[in-house]
Amino acid sequence: MSDVLDKPRLIIRGRSVVPGVAEGEALVTRETISGWGGVNPMSGTVIESRHELKGQSFTGKVLVFPGAKGSSGWSSIFHMSKLRGASPVAMVFNIMTTKAALGAVVMRTPTVTECDQDPLDAIRTGDWVRVDGDAGTIMVWDRRPG
Repeated sequence: MSDVLDKPRLIIRGRSVVPGVAEGEALVTRETISGWGGVNPMSGTVIESRHELKGQSFTGKVLVFPGAKGSSGWSSIFHMSKLRGASPVAMVFNIMTTKAALGAVVMRTPTVTECDQDPLDAIRTGDWVRVDGDAGTIMVWDRRPG
């Protein structure tokens, strides 16, 4: 594959929440995610009845979402998903809350927030995304670079 095809179509800059680098297929939602009662931590599947991602798993994906909602149980549910091998590989979110930040920290998942453009508009489900929590950057490709 040529170097031109390997260049990301977009680079988003933001603020690091958790350092580290990870990449994977994006799973994008415009809805906040509830931890307690909204996610099955054993499978990484969204189970919240009216959520647009109901039935979909974030396991091994880059989760792009507005932020966390619900109780302080959010971080423990996401930590359990990490222990079960069912967590996202990285996260990008718009709204910094203690729930979302603590969830990212306990999972030790590279996470970026406060982006220079709205990741919910710029990233689509299925895009290949590299989250660099060290540099606070998000690189986006239409497909996995080869």
